[in-house]
Parts: sequence; C-alpha cells; structure tokens
Amino acid sequence: MVTLVLRHYFYQPRIKCMQNIPEIVKSQRHFFETQQTKNIGFRKAHLKSLLSEVVKKEQDVLDAMHSDFKKPIFEGMVSETGLVINELKHTIKKLNKWSKPKRVLPSLLSFPSSAKIYPEPYGTVLMISPWNYPFQLALFGLIGAIAAGNTAVLKPSELTPNTSKVIREIIESVFSSDYVCVVEGEASVAQELLAQRWDYIFFTGSNSVGKIVAKAAAEYITPSTLELGGKSPCVIDESANIKIAARRVLWGKFLNAGQTCISPDYVLIHQSVKDKFTEQFCKELANFYGDNPKSSNDFARIINDKNFNRLAKLLEGQTVLVGGDIDPAERYISPTLLDEPADDSLVMQEEIFGPILPVISYKNTEELHQKISIHGKPLAFYIFSSKKRFIKQLLNKFSFGGGAINDTNVHFANSNIRFGGVGESGYGGYHGKHSFDTFSHKKGLVKTGTWIDIPLRYAPYKGKLKLLRLFLRFG
Repeated sequence: MVTLVLRHYFYQPRIKCMQNIPEIVKSQRHFFETQQTKNIGFRKAHLKSLLSEVVKKEQDVLDAMHSDFKKPIFEGMVSETGLVINELKHTIKKLNKWSKPKRVLPSLLSFPSSAKIYPEPYGTVLMISPWNYPFQLALFGLIGAIAAGNTAVLKPSELTPNTSKVIREIIESVFSSDYVCVVEGEASVAQELLAQRWDYIFFTGSNSVGKIVAKAAAEYITPSTLELGGKSPCVIDESANIKIAARRVLWGKFLNAGQTCISPDYVLIHQSVKDKFTEQFCKELANFYGDNPKSSNDFARIINDKNFNRLAKLLEGQTVLVGGDIDPAERYISPTLLDEPADDSLVMQEEIFGPILPVISYKNTEELHQKISIHGKPLAFYIFSSKKRFIKQLLNKFSFGGGAINDTNVHFANSNIRFGGVGESGYGGYHGKHSFDTFSHKKGLVKTGTWIDIPLRYAPYKGKLKLLRLFLRFG
C-alpha cells in the first residue's frame, strides 16, 4: 500500500511554487494534515530523490556559485555540495533509527508504568538561508526538516541569484509545492514570509536580521533556531606549532574570501611568537595564492558593493602587515593582515566577514582573557597550543558555539557534532541527528498498567506522608 502511495505521488505532475505567500502556507498546512509526511518511507523516498538530483546537478551548482561571486570550484565542492551529499547519505542511513520512539525509565510514582519519547514533526517550517554558503546552508536545514516529517518553505538569498535558481530547479524536480516550496525575492518577500504563522522558523544570517526574525517568531510563540555570527577569536600561545598554525588559520580565514560565519575573526597571539607567525603567514599566503592573489583562481570575491564598501572602510587608518589591496570594479579585497588594531576601532567593533585578519599580541593570561571577554559569546573559538592546562582553562572559562584545537572551521563538517550558537551568536543547533531533533517535537507518553492500582496518590492523605517521602526519594 505504501509503495502505491509513493508511486502515485512521484508520478503526479510537479506544481511549481507560486509567490502568493498566504496560499503557499495554506496549501502546505493542508498537505501536512494528510499525514503523508509522517510516513518514514515517504520521507526517505524524497530524501533519496533529492540526493540523486543534487548529484546530477552538482556541476550546475558549482558553476552557479562561481558566477555569483567567483567561488572556486574546489571550495564549492569541499564546503557545499560535498557536505550536502554526505549529509543526505548519513540521514537516509540513520533515519529509521532516529525516528523510533525512545524508551526511558518510568517514575516510581506512576508504578506500574512504562514511558517513551515520540519524535513528531512540528508541521510547516519556514527556512531563510544566507548568501555566503548559498547551497549548503539552504539544504542542510531542509534535509533535517524533511527527515523529521515537516513541510517547508525555503527562502534562499537574493544576493546569489544563480545559485538560488539551481536550488529552485532541484527542489521543484523532487517535491510538489505543497510539500517543499522555494520562494525567491528581496527583503520585502522575507518580511511577508515572517508575517505568516509558522510551526517552526529556521534562520541563518546576521545578528541584526536575526533580531527581526526573533521578534516575528515571538508574535506567535513560534519555536525557532537562529544561526548568527560574532567575533570568533583564534588564540595562539608560545607553545603552538607556528608553521601549522599559520597554514590552518590562513585556510580557515580566507576560505570563501573570509565570508564565513565561523572563520577566525581575529588572532590573539603571545607576543614572543608574533613576528615568527606573521613571517610564516606571509610565506604560506604566497604558497596558497601566489604573488598576486587577485589573479588566483582559488580566491573568491566579495558578494556585493555594499559589503565591499563596508570592508574597505574597515581598512581605513589601520596598519597593514600584508595585503590591503582593493579593486571596486571586481569587488576584490586581497588577503590582509592588520597589525594591532585598537579595541575601539571599527574593525574590532563588528564581525568582519571578509578577508581581513587583525593580529593582536598579548603578554599574559590575564590580558588574554580580558581581550576575549570584550566581544561576548562567539559562534566559534580556536586555540593553537600544546599546553593541555592552558587549553582546558580557556575551554572552561569561555562560552562559545563550537570550535577546534589546533585547527579552524573543521568542526562544521562533522555530522556528529551539534552546530549552533550561544548568546549573541544565536540559539539552537543542527547537523546529522541534531537536525532531526531540531525539527522534531519530543512528545512524552506514559502508559500505566491496570492490573494494580496503588492508592497512595488518592485522598484521603492522612497517614501517607512518610510513604510519599520514601517514593519521592527513590522515584
């Protein structure tokens, strides 16, 4: 019977998603009420079809991202399409296990009983994704939403129109619009979407827009996930392997031309190894991009004029150790190292989100802690050190979304690690099973036997207090 239902669904004509947003929401709610998405086989069939379509159109996706902001094909594969394909395979493989009710210990107070937690979909989900990783960040959340049994409306970024077009083509070839719908448009479209009532909202983007999303979610008390950003520090102490640190910091920072929410935002380095680090950094920079990074096919461009002008302004009045070249016509900013910017400078007051890396020295642990504490709770935190005690001290003292020891960015690629922010860098998390959990309401249920009915809980209560205390102690 299930096979017949799936065959009927997949062979019916695809209905493209129209831009009448209230009607979109209405049709998705109606489809969710049919209960089809609660069938695990139904979900897996669509995820498998999505995987097939992503593999089929991978080169189209890579070409689209290169057209949007000259994203290198290698970077597109390693940080976008490759991750999405792996996430789909992992989810398809594990979905049956994740979907099963989980047995938990019952309370002694409800004896005789059993207890289970049932994951169930929220319903109709709104997803707003950003431009910096336009394919991966759009699809990662969607995979979790579909795996958990929801319907979804996806709003990709208008700043990457070529990639958004391919995403829409992929989605429309796999899903009908009342199941998954891609809505394109400017900020006004996002505003109209946020004005609707949703069962869950998943947003990835800037802190300023995140606050708007949070207010919209609060209007209907809608659960939500906000994946934001912040000033993510990279600490390098005197015991670090400087050659490795320089290479891995450079890679993590200038991947996607620094337009990565988890890239090292600034380096805090012990004063005794600062010169050695900057010297090695310059050598590695030449190894990466040659003597003229502008002519390298491996270095992306800034997404638009607005972001280019913002980044160019951050360079004003700063001491440049290497780089600092700009070309407005190409929206090119070279990989740049800044020397000791002041705490109150513009470049240290906001998330940089571009190929500019401040290097700031510290003398002792107290000064280091003070410099980190200025910027609140970051999305990522990186430590290069061989001192276990030093590492443990930083990990215990500071709260952050996630991070790495002696590396950068790599925690994002691990499906077993929950990815998400804390405090100013957002709330909620996803990846792998964590995505399934994010888009699932965990419904608790107790089943009580009828073969015995202990009268302790029933009135009258006289003479039962001591026995109640005993039950509470062990139950």
